[in-house]
Amino acid sequence: MTVRGLWIISHENGGNLSIRFSRRFSTVEHRAKSLAGSSYVAVPEESTFLQLLLTELGLSDSVDVPPDPRPPLASLLSVSQGLTLLAGLQTFLLGSGSKPDSEGLGSRLAMVPSVLLQVCPLGTPLDVPLPGTPATPTAPTSVGTQKQPAWKTGLHRGRAVVNVGLIETVRSMQYGNRSRQDLWDVYGTVTCKCEVEGVLPNVTVTLSLPPNGSPLQDILVHPCVTSLDSSILTASSVDNYDGSAFSGPYKFPFSPPLEPFRLCSYTSEVPVPPILGSYQLKEEENQLRVSVTLKLHESIKNSFEFCNAHLPFFNRDQMGVVDMKVSSGQLDVSKEKNLLVWVLGQKFPKSREVTMEGKINFSGPTPGPSDPLCTKLTAYVKLHFKVPDMTLSGCYVDQHSVQVYSSAKPRIVTSRELQSKEYYIWNSTGTAPVSSGQMMM
Repeated sequence: MTVRGLWIISHENGGNLSIRFSRRFSTVEHRAKSLAGSSYVAVPEESTFLQLLLTELGLSDSVDVPPDPRPPLASLLSVSQGLTLLAGLQTFLLGSGSKPDSEGLGSRLAMVPSVLLQVCPLGTPLDVPLPGTPATPTAPTSVGTQKQPAWKTGLHRGRAVVNVGLIETVRSMQYGNRSRQDLWDVYGTVTCKCEVEGVLPNVTVTLSLPPNGSPLQDILVHPCVTSLDSSILTASSVDNYDGSAFSGPYKFPFSPPLEPFRLCSYTSEVPVPPILGSYQLKEEENQLRVSVTLKLHESIKNSFEFCNAHLPFFNRDQMGVVDMKVSSGQLDVSKEKNLLVWVLGQKFPKSREVTMEGKINFSGPTPGPSDPLCTKLTAYVKLHFKVPDMTLSGCYVDQHSVQVYSSAKPRIVTSRELQSKEYYIWNSTGTAPVSSGQMMM
């Protein structure tokens, strides 16, 4: 159900009626006009509506009765939802008493626009107003009579908290073959959830880089960002880096929506991937000899939330005998899926290098899973990992750099992490199905 128009009318002694508040929802009206076509009837003007209401209530007979009979009210779809909204508004306006006092009614009428934004955004009833008089703000705000935008369907009340999360994602295609160049890329996203008071509060989040950090590139920002240094947007990964690119700090002033949102995204060029790998398979009769080496780069924090390596084997019979040894971690075998899962845990050893070696016999009674790309010796290791409190680019959000211009001082929470996605190490003795210069999406 949606609401095309809403009126608040007072009936004073002596039979006089007056419209105290009215609201039309243009988005709903546009939709009604599109759906009704030639049978569309516009919402009446206020004076016409008042006369129609007087006639309906039997207080006037100056308006002609429509020739076509109208359906009973109870037969209209969603009528209970509309009546619930009206009853809630009536209770809100009356306050705790059964009769409105002029001073209290005036203050509540002034709050109806903001109340409707919360309970009936864009003409769609979602809730009913809470009864009683809303609490008076204890501290003055700078917004004054600032108009609330239509896209912001409510105001935050309560403890002020600003959460800023930075996630960098790394992808990699490693071939272990001189004829093919290894590929990797890094992209980051900054998400925010701002629970601060005010119609249009101002927040500024600053991204910083270490002194030797590569400049961020391909920066995209949310529409709520109010202003931005043009030099931030000019850096692009397709341009040749000449050393003069803007390297921060990157300031993003914005007026946040109520819901969590992505403030910005970017790419970054890093010299090496976080984990370098080598994968070799050799066919020996009805078995494979497997050799895997993984090396954690010295610049990467050796503290994982998790780190797993998946080795699937396609287009073969099910696994039979599996004779594998790992230098660190734990190996889980799923013969039904022809899958080895190497659980490396939360740390690499002090050498930062781990190995897996052994043989797998494929003598199961039924065929295993198939994949048209991974035929013969074409196979891969896929890494899944997450490293808390670090990024490859070194980008971070300093808790003290987050500025909030609001009536209440908020609690600031910041976090950052590095995660993998589409991180492949291909068998160097096979044929990888991805051409050089392309990443598998």
